[in-house]
Amino acid sequence: MRRVAELSARQRYTRARKLATALELFHPSSELRQQIQLLRTLESRQAAGLIPPPAFRPDPLKGRYWRFQHAPAVVALILVNVGAFIFEISHRHWTEWIMLHRLGALEPATVVMNHEYWRLFTALFLHAGKVHLFFNLFALYVLGPPLERAIGSTRFCACYLISGLGSSAGVVALWMVRLTDTTQLVGASGCIMGIVGAWAGFLVRHRHVPLAKQRLWNIAMIVAIQVAFDLSTPQVSTSAHLFGLVTGFIVGLVIAPGSGGSLRQPSDHGD
Repeated sequence: MRRVAELSARQRYTRARKLATALELFHPSSELRQQIQLLRTLESRQAAGLIPPPAFRPDPLKGRYWRFQHAPAVVALILVNVGAFIFEISHRHWTEWIMLHRLGALEPATVVMNHEYWRLFTALFLHAGKVHLFFNLFALYVLGPPLERAIGSTRFCACYLISGLGSSAGVVALWMVRLTDTTQLVGASGCIMGIVGAWAGFLVRHRHVPLAKQRLWNIAMIVAIQVAFDLSTPQVSTSAHLFGLVTGFIVGLVIAPGSGGSLRQPSDHGD
């Protein structure tokens, strides 16, 4: 009976009525029959629209799958990054520097002097080890789906790729003016920071969205933590992250659906 009461409190009258009917087979009572009749009445009123539908409550067992629902671009990007890493592993007979160089790592000197501009793109899908890959894909898994559901898959892919290219181009530009001595760079970190920036741009553009200010504050905290981590870790390219963040913010402002357009609110189901 407690479960029936819980379902009724959550306005799930159909499930509550079915459970009560099953219980009546084993423990028939006038109280239970009255409860079933009341549930039938509430169920019919809900079906007629007189009672609002039950609020969505995600099943904890399905939470991880719900995260990827309506987020095909995130799934595709994760698979592409994993596939690229498997391809890297198949070339482990080379030293890591040579392997990444041949597969398309970002090397500012090579880009400028040999005009190998494709490295601005290919470097976004290469990673220097399993840990590097894991952290970037975990961030994509956490931050990507809700943004994709909010702005659509095409816009999300544009945010991801343009942010990454902006990150790569920024590093090359700094190298050209001798503000960085980066020799080789790989990873999707610029793209990930672009997603963070796009979130900020999206929320600034849609300040009317519920909890927008709170989410902007959360984004500011993420950026602050990332900057502190970058400054304390010499192997990390702070400039790549900052260029990705700024590019993502600009892209988020530009391509976020307008207030009068078909805006899909960010969903918190499972995120």
